[in-house]
Amino acid sequence: MRARNYFVGAAFALLAGGMAHSAMAQDIKIGEINSYSLLPAFTEPYRKGWQLAVEEINAAGGINGKKLVVISKDDGGKPADAQTAANELVSSEGVAMLTGTFLSNIGLAVSDFANQKKVFFLAAEPLTDAVTWSKGNKYTFRLRPSNYMQAAMLVEAAAKLPAKRWATIAPNYEYGQSAVQVFKKLMSEKRPDIQWVDEQWPPQGKIDAGPVVQAVAAANPEAILNVTFGADLVKLVREGNTRGLFKGREVVSFLTGEPEYLDPLKDETPEGWIVTGYPWYSIKTPEHDAFLKAYQAKYNDYPRLGSIVGYQTIKAAAAILAKAGSTDPEKLITAAEGLSMPSPFGEITFRKIDHQSTLGAYVGKTALKDGKGVMVDSSYKKGSDYLPSDAEVEKLRPKD
Repeated sequence: MRARNYFVGAAFALLAGGMAHSAMAQDIKIGEINSYSLLPAFTEPYRKGWQLAVEEINAAGGINGKKLVVISKDDGGKPADAQTAANELVSSEGVAMLTGTFLSNIGLAVSDFANQKKVFFLAAEPLTDAVTWSKGNKYTFRLRPSNYMQAAMLVEAAAKLPAKRWATIAPNYEYGQSAVQVFKKLMSEKRPDIQWVDEQWPPQGKIDAGPVVQAVAAANPEAILNVTFGADLVKLVREGNTRGLFKGREVVSFLTGEPEYLDPLKDETPEGWIVTGYPWYSIKTPEHDAFLKAYQAKYNDYPRLGSIVGYQTIKAAAAILAKAGSTDPEKLITAAEGLSMPSPFGEITFRKIDHQSTLGAYVGKTALKDGKGVMVDSSYKKGSDYLPSDAEVEKLRPKD
């Protein structure tokens, strides 16, 4: 009897194990990589955004009836660690695709891994143009508007300024170098009379703001392009305010209108900078209202730009998987090319020619309100209006 009970128990254990395995096989797993420990101001709201998206997707029946599971890893801001994480997600976890990354050099590292291993990669945040152009590949798509797109949006306003003498301040790595290069190119095309009188290249995350401000002031520009963000931006603004660098000078600044970078400036926020950003408090559209209501209900907090990026990254990944009806990378690519979908900023499309999405950005000016930095006079710029023609892209992007 004891032996019989043992075999019955063993049979039930095998059956239960088989059922559990079968249930797990019904899940679709996505791998997600980001610099959580290095850049929490952006990546924590980003994580909240994608977690909200996962909840909504699964509550609506998942992906073709299968539950969506996101397995997340922290790259610590190191390209080698990001590639290790990507390898673990693919080989050990069996994910259907990779998503995420923040820093441009890390995005390029994961994109290279995806190309070598033939794995679908949806880059969320890295902005360097190389992701979809000079180092683009068939397995890599990108959600956020690129440096080219944001530069084109900013140049539209900057070219109207009377200033002729310009200086630049940017972090000395892929993102900063790419942003300065494309802004200077587009600005000089619209304004051949401009002189570029100084460039400052502080190391990312380690700016020594005093000497940077002193050097720019010595060049006596009439306008400044700023590409610093996070803690570096706070230090630059504080030192610039103290030394009067921004007084009587125009400033054009990538990303500074994003709440994660504007909020820490508090009452030190300089007024009148032309910026890209996310004025969540003044966007009045049905799509954004629905997102805002859901986000605030879940977190009792307001969204940052990272929240939008995280949310839409997983929504896009789910839409691609649903259309493909498969986890095969080649079928995912076919499904993603030309795919349109809703977003909190309106409909977006992943272009077939370069795998860049047409998600846009808000452009406006910085201002102080109740002791806090805000964006005013903002308007949404559709990404599709600020991308080069197919003929130009073909020159920029290698053939697959």
